[in-house]
Amino acid sequence: MVSEELLDQFRISGEKVRVVRDGLELNDVIGIVVAWDDASVVIRRANRRVVKLSRTYLYEPASQERGSILEGEV
Repeated sequence: MVSEELLDQFRISGEKVRVVRDGLELNDVIGIVVAWDDASVVIRRANRRVVKLSRTYLYEPASQERGSILEGEV
């Protein structure tokens, strides 16, 4: 689960984040962090629509290389 501190850093900086939901890069959500609660995060996408996503997904800066939620699995 993504930490409060990391989400707050993303929100304050306005940096775009990538939300890796599964093994397919096509299903990633890229946008800025708007708000969050105990179970979910609200991301504003480039088309100005908002998406509510689970905090259990992998949240990383969009500028860095895409990580994998399947790391360590065979």
